[in-house]
Amino acid sequence: MGTGELDREAHVPAGPSAETSARTDAHASASAAEGTGGRAAGTSPRTLAEALRSRGDEGLAALLRARPDLLSPVPNDLTQLATRAGTRASVVRALERLDRFTLQTAQALAVAVEPASYGPVLALLGGDDGDPAVEAALPRALGVLREQALVWGDDDRLRLVRTARELLAPSPQHPSATGLGPTVAETTSGMSPGRLQEILGAVGLTSTHDPVSAVAALTALFTDRDRMTALLDTAPPDALAVLDRLVWGPPYGEVTADPAPPVRWLRDHGLLLPTSLRTVVLPREAALHLRGGRAHRETDPVPPEVRVAAEYRPQVVDSTAAGQAHTALATVEELLKGWQTGGPSVLRAGGLSVRDLKRTATTLNVSEEIAAFWIELAYAAGLLASDGEADERFAPTPAYDEWLDLPAPARWTALVTAWLPATRTAGLVGGQDTKGRTLAALGPDLDRGAAPEVRHRVLTLLADLPWGAAPVQDSLLARLRWERPVRTPSPAAPGAPDTPDLRSRIAAWTLTEAELLGLTGRGALCTAARTLLAAPPAPPTAPAPPTAPAPPTPSPADGRGRTEAGPGSTEPAGPSGSPPQSIAASTAAASATGGVVPHSPAELAARAALAAAVIAPMLPEPLDHVLLQADLTAVAPGPLERPLAEALGVLADVESKGGATVYRFTPGSVRRALDAGQAATDLHAFLARHSRTPVPQPLSYLIDDVARKHGHLRIGAASAYVRCDDDALLDEILADRRSHGLRMRRLAPTVLAAQADPATLLDGLRAMGYAPAAESAEGDVLITRADAHRTPHRTPPVPVPDGPPLPDDTLLGAAVKAIRAGDKAATAVRKPAPHTAEGALPRTTPAETLATVQAAALTGSAIWIGYVNADGAASQRVIAPIRVEGGFVTAYDHTADEVRTYPLHRITGVAELAEPA
Repeated sequence: MGTGELDREAHVPAGPSAETSARTDAHASASAAEGTGGRAAGTSPRTLAEALRSRGDEGLAALLRARPDLLSPVPNDLTQLATRAGTRASVVRALERLDRFTLQTAQALAVAVEPASYGPVLALLGGDDGDPAVEAALPRALGVLREQALVWGDDDRLRLVRTARELLAPSPQHPSATGLGPTVAETTSGMSPGRLQEILGAVGLTSTHDPVSAVAALTALFTDRDRMTALLDTAPPDALAVLDRLVWGPPYGEVTADPAPPVRWLRDHGLLLPTSLRTVVLPREAALHLRGGRAHRETDPVPPEVRVAAEYRPQVVDSTAAGQAHTALATVEELLKGWQTGGPSVLRAGGLSVRDLKRTATTLNVSEEIAAFWIELAYAAGLLASDGEADERFAPTPAYDEWLDLPAPARWTALVTAWLPATRTAGLVGGQDTKGRTLAALGPDLDRGAAPEVRHRVLTLLADLPWGAAPVQDSLLARLRWERPVRTPSPAAPGAPDTPDLRSRIAAWTLTEAELLGLTGRGALCTAARTLLAAPPAPPTAPAPPTAPAPPTPSPADGRGRTEAGPGSTEPAGPSGSPPQSIAASTAAASATGGVVPHSPAELAARAALAAAVIAPMLPEPLDHVLLQADLTAVAPGPLERPLAEALGVLADVESKGGATVYRFTPGSVRRALDAGQAATDLHAFLARHSRTPVPQPLSYLIDDVARKHGHLRIGAASAYVRCDDDALLDEILADRRSHGLRMRRLAPTVLAAQADPATLLDGLRAMGYAPAAESAEGDVLITRADAHRTPHRTPPVPVPDGPPLPDDTLLGAAVKAIRAGDKAATAVRKPAPHTAEGALPRTTPAETLATVQAAALTGSAIWIGYVNADGAASQRVIAPIRVEGGFVTAYDHTADEVRTYPLHRITGVAELAEPA
């Protein structure tokens, strides 16, 4: 069989079926340790529970902060915490939140001999020649793994949590990202002794009939660099070519019953071992020798640097961002103003139809993707919702009116603070869900729990750049992928293009959305955004550095303040007055918190107020005037005051937008103002009051001409009728062929009756060029003003978190205190209780119970009790009685770490402790 027939094999990843291994890591025997479970000084912990007992409160709090799922519910003691930390779901979640090098370190531990020491792990990552960057980064990676309880033990006895080893170790069903295969011992398990003897003879080893000794001898050969090199020197060149195809993985290949000579030579010498009749594998030890001792083809100990694409002056960034912020406010207002008189219908499955999205995009003069973003943003801010009527439609909420009354800076921060924590992802609109259905704007299935974390991390990385610098997008995405790599079942082929994962797509959308909102200007983070993120901004004019640096501001990546750069970290230089940002520190902070937004709602509101104060001077002031021109247009050189803008919007049509808005006066727009109850004199006075230029004569003539005709015809309900004092005008209408569809006839010299309803008749005559006015049953002219439709009070959509929320310091402190107390009670050494089986509740008579409790209250000692609560749930507790009276005992409960009162009749029995608890 030729070497070309040794094809690579595809594998489907599969996890272990049993989850009981987590309990093995916790090891029930650890509960017998004394006190806090402390081990003798200088000895390595025997179990994960022991390792957790040796931590201080800050170490336990760091674990619970990094893995908040361990807090649901709060563990009773450290043994239960260790057990929960080893469960498959929790370990998978923790592994998925590691940066690339820390994950590579865990993968190297999974292929190392357990327990591993620091040196072999360093060799697996750095290779035989070593790598200074790996050597500098490995302590941090091991520190993260220890902190998150994925690794425990001292540097000379490092152990990966069993579940993590099962997930990361190579196997045929679960390939590793290292591309390594099983060990010689694992591959030869079940191999016949005769076959082992043949391999030993082929490689020149002493024959032995003990399979264990034979496997050990073959393993020693493959791990001995000199002897392994000598063996490979005797290999045919074609055999070495076969090894080159398998060395970086996948390590499996298919062979026939009669393989080619190169494959036969490798098989005879144990360099390819059979795993089935047609499959062989390159043993791990042999692959590591061929790789030069490296577990990975490429290690990434240093995060990719976010490169700068361009730098701008601070004033340019802030002015550009302020202009975008003003446009954002105008766009949201225009969107909701267009929907307040009858928004689009809600689809039966929920959401907005494609046709309505296209219509909205045309109205806003943006693409459909951008229109979907503005719609989702208004929904996230609580300004838009469905009205819940039988003919359900989308409409503004009452909160929209409150939002309109706010100053422009406050309206901007309301939009931004709704966008930051929102999990609804507008970029998904137009895509398909897992069932092939199109995702609609405002519809279901748009929530992505990772969106807030990715948004905040992108903005934080922008804040870490020099002030006024815009990033190269590809480098920023590469940094995000390093901080949270996408797990793949097998190593990607060299040169294969990367498919954009969801986090990268969210990051790209974040850059676009931040620019639309005015958080960035020309791609660089503005001052207001830095204030909102609690990132220290540089002075806009970049003066000389201050004599005393300001105290560090808490970073949005970790919420605990920036740390100093460690050895080997790089510092991107910022402008004067801007403190340098440490790549190593920001990476550690992002890894510690998972990049979750650390601000509480109160803190975010306070930051929003500061950001509003920063951006307020940059937003244009609303104007109270326009410039009237002779071509029947009015130019608004900036944003108008709200009453002026609303009145002008009725009197004229918007012709163009931009830095200056152009309004055009037409007969239809003037008639619209007259229909709204305005008189011609009111319109003349309004224009004269708000125009910085004289009112042009053509505009005055237009208003007077339309007003003279307005209301000359009167339309009411008969089905409908037309009345007019000028019977010649009625003759003209009857003679017009365009009126035949209205089916009118003369009832009197000044009255025409029509079969159409009044609204249709009104529209029909206006289409014919007349200016009729509607009248009421009493003969009064009706003022037709569109009523703004509002939904009932609605709450904004609640973000769907990606896992449990990040606990605050108060919760962490209480949880650590409770776990410590429970562990102290669980590990207290007790005297054997009479008539009590090992592990069961203590059993004593009521008299013995009362006497023992009273004696403990007098001496102030602690005792062990069995207790059954009102629901019948039994538990064991360590208490220190304080008072015994009225059939109750009041005691300090070491298990709950608080004073409680217990009915004596619910205590099953008591036992003394061997020493004070």
